[in-house]
Amino acid sequence: MTKRFDGKVVVITGGTDGIGLTTARAFAAEGAFVYVTGRRQERLDEAVAEIGSGAVGIRGDVGNLADLDRLYARVKRDHDRVDVVFANAGVSESAPIGAIEEDHFDRVFAINVKGTVFTVQKALPLMSAGGAVVLAGSGAGSKGFPNLSVYSATKAAIRSFARTWTTDLKSRGIRVNVVSPGMVLTPAMRTYLDANAGAEDWMRQTIPFGRLAHTDEIARAVLFLASDDGSFVGGEELFVDGGFVAV
Repeated sequence: MTKRFDGKVVVITGGTDGIGLTTARAFAAEGAFVYVTGRRQERLDEAVAEIGSGAVGIRGDVGNLADLDRLYARVKRDHDRVDVVFANAGVSESAPIGAIEEDHFDRVFAINVKGTVFTVQKALPLMSAGGAVVLAGSGAGSKGFPNLSVYSATKAAIRSFARTWTTDLKSRGIRVNVVSPGMVLTPAMRTYLDANAGAEDWMRQTIPFGRLAHTDEIARAVLFLASDDGSFVGGEELFVDGGFVAV
């Protein structure tokens, strides 16, 4: 296996399960020092053990700026730099227009939008030329799924951040891109499918590739965007969705 990230310092928010955890393992396998966040200490400890290679877990909520300060204070103390940020933490909740409640709106925007903004902004003092930021988008940011207007709007905002931050950070040599999965077989998705008969068949029929993605397929895309392999890619949204949005 190549060691594209040997000695690099990587921060991954929401790294305790699903795409975040798989991506953390992939970075660690390629030699990175990996810092992951999560809200539940027990699950965070389990994830750190699964990642191995000296991974560090910092409990916290990306919507809480004090928690982000603690994260980067630890990284600064240990390495005094950040090479890669994967702003992955997010939440998906549904509510149709006409039934959107303030708590729902505030919670989804606080984690997905505010959390992403400050995850990146607070990393910048520790980043230098050659650094990479990968934001977690979604095909929902480009599609009109029913009942997902608030969630979809947060992902459209994240797509916009990649464009504007690319121009903001071009003089510093820091690249910003988005990876946007489609329907991925995460533990949360498995729970949803088990509780909703027929949903998986519908998804398989809707996705041109005829199946859901595996988390390692998303992880490989994140590592590409974060590595020198993607050195001339900036402000882009890479869909990893089996052709769902394009077709």
